[in-house]
Amino acid sequence: MKKSILLATTLFSSLAFGADAEINQHLSALGMTNIEVQPAPIKGIKSVVSDQGIFYVSEDGNYILRGDLFEFKNGELVNLSEKILFGKLNALSDQMIVYPAKNEKYVVTVFMDITCHYCHLLYSKKDEYNNLGITLRFLAFPRAGLDNQTARQMEAIWQAKDRNQALDAAENGDVPKNLMTPDIVAQHYALGRQYGVRGTPSIVTDSGEMIGGYLPPKELLAALQEAQ
Repeated sequence: MKKSILLATTLFSSLAFGADAEINQHLSALGMTNIEVQPAPIKGIKSVVSDQGIFYVSEDGNYILRGDLFEFKNGELVNLSEKILFGKLNALSDQMIVYPAKNEKYVVTVFMDITCHYCHLLYSKKDEYNNLGITLRFLAFPRAGLDNQTARQMEAIWQAKDRNQALDAAENGDVPKNLMTPDIVAQHYALGRQYGVRGTPSIVTDSGEMIGGYLPPKELLAALQEAQ
């Protein structure tokens, strides 16, 4: 009996691996990169995370859906697509530039660009966010991509011994003179693309949901309270 169960489990695992490999092959042929095939909550469907975003694919790889997947739970809609990426976001926590609130109630992660007006506006009000109990965590997202001066300046900021001081200086007009090839920034940028970030700032809540662009301190607090 135990041998039969083991054989069935091994066979199922082999079939699943084969299906994942076939999906990977199909999507790679379409130009998708860094493909991760994962189980999905819907029978017969796989979740796919790639540099081009999140997709849902039939197990034979012949049908592809693009867009967010929601679960109706406790009378509300929960965005499952964004939650897929939340673990990957938190895995970058030691690379974030953090401005912590003393009486922390919420934590938000902000994809930002040092040339972005609204990012600068958000940054300039960091004390107001902190005073409302909102901790700010910044990731780099150069809007023009990785092959430009801004991306290399942001890499120098994120590579600095004191990242907070380096970002403070840049936001006050003293941008780095030593340009660096994006490495840390490339990781942040890739995750931002997976989240579907198109502009900055883009804010992710501490439950993994994207709530959009710039919001003044009190409006962000209200949005976070409503999202609970």
